[in-house]
Amino acid sequence: MLDLPPAGARVAVAGLVLVRQRPGTAKGVIFVTLEDETGVANVVVWAKMFERHRRAVIAGRLLRVTGRLQREAGVTHVVAERIEDISDMLDDLLRHTPCRAADQP
Repeated sequence: MLDLPPAGARVAVAGLVLVRQRPGTAKGVIFVTLEDETGVANVVVWAKMFERHRRAVIAGRLLRVTGRLQREAGVTHVVAERIEDISDMLDDLLRHTPCRAADQP
């Protein structure tokens, strides 16, 4: 769905963290890939933003990221302005989902 808003638009995405990358050549930039039911979102986290949201970026399993849409060479990224760890929602989901294994003989 990130192909709909124009470049530079402010968007919010949320999803499971698939990948965190911190290439040595990226000057402190971290790349995070999130996935939800609609697909993946690539997130760019600049060094200053990482320092502000360090715990969420490192430990979060489910993140909500607000930022600006950037398109370059056919690749769309969300440049993070705010990062929230919403992993507790996963825990709530697990607590309220009946365990299918208990139904098995």
